[in-house]
Amino acid sequence: MINAQEFWNQRFQDHLKETSRYLKYIFNGHIAIAMFFFISALAYYYQQWLMELPEDFPTAWVVGIAFGLIASYSPVRTLLKEPDLVFLLPAEYQLGDYFKRCLIYSFVIQLYLILIVVAAIGPLYFASYPELGMNHYLLMLIGVLVVKLINMLANWWMLKERNANVRLGDQVVRNVLSICIFFFLAQGEWGFAIILSLLLIGVTVYIYSLARKKAGLIFDLLVIKDQARMRTFYRIANMFTDVPHLRNTVKKRHSLVRLLTAGISYRQDETFTYLYRITFVRSSDYLGMYFRLIAIGGLAIWFVPNLWVKIAFAILFLYLSAFQMMSLWNHHRTIVWMDIYPVDEKWKQKAMVTFLRQLMLFQTLLFTILFIIQWNLLGAIIVAIGGTLFSFAFIQGYVKQRIV
Repeated sequence: MINAQEFWNQRFQDHLKETSRYLKYIFNGHIAIAMFFFISALAYYYQQWLMELPEDFPTAWVVGIAFGLIASYSPVRTLLKEPDLVFLLPAEYQLGDYFKRCLIYSFVIQLYLILIVVAAIGPLYFASYPELGMNHYLLMLIGVLVVKLINMLANWWMLKERNANVRLGDQVVRNVLSICIFFFLAQGEWGFAIILSLLLIGVTVYIYSLARKKAGLIFDLLVIKDQARMRTFYRIANMFTDVPHLRNTVKKRHSLVRLLTAGISYRQDETFTYLYRITFVRSSDYLGMYFRLIAIGGLAIWFVPNLWVKIAFAILFLYLSAFQMMSLWNHHRTIVWMDIYPVDEKWKQKAMVTFLRQLMLFQTLLFTILFIIQWNLLGAIIVAIGGTLFSFAFIQGYVKQRIV
């Protein structure tokens, strides 16, 4: 006989211990300072932009899409593990209280997304609809919570459906309905919002009627989805510290591998040069993160009007990219056979330093080109020189001290 409450408490404590272990590395001093600077600058220019907000700006669509997506995105964390497929499946009828607690936990843990989006959209909404006021906006917030609860219940009942296409179709329908509900609510059109809300409730009731006919939960699907969410968390944590049990995926990317390894000779001192380059391209961690940081930094440079803030963003994202790419050094640390390579350790360090410097200089070049496209020659010169100097200084003063 399984005590569902005790089982939940044990799983929840293990989950908290596992996540808090890595969260302290994610929210370290470097990232906290960088994020504070980034958010402060965005908030300042956001306020400046609101002062010149066009009258025809589609605020209702922005609110509808933002609120609708966070309300319809309602995954359920079950904290199940692979052995549960064998040991818990026969006791499913005893786990009702456990899954109720899973639903409550999933709803509470996602509230921070709602608070972030509501706080970010608020100034835009008040600038576009000052006549509706704070009370209407608070009612919309309550609406987000109610719609999210409905979507979470629907999502939970759909987990009894094995057909992925059916689950996808249901998700699309609920996304569209949620977006339209908040599109009309943003304009104060309660009639249309209520009709669409009733449609959403009707869809949810229909899903529940179908779920009742199913034999039971699909435990393997629950485990797969929970593992996918933890894998995403581990990938984020792996950017800041080592995550030994992270299962990395490898992608072929033949064209990029050939491009980056074409000029490497077959000499012993080039062994790690080749290894780090193909790891950067084929691993699921580095290439995407590198170009995402470049894209975010490029958008900040493009839209921020002040020259010196543009330059500060360029250096900031250059630092963030280099800091994240440093984890390449430890990527193969658990592969024992690499220790028997007839390769000098100093060649390994040289390969890492050289490749990281090349990545930083390439990013500096891209940011410089952005300034040139905007005909900001002074900014281009400062970023080109400053980014190059920062790259060499960061490598000499920080990286070399930590890859020994």
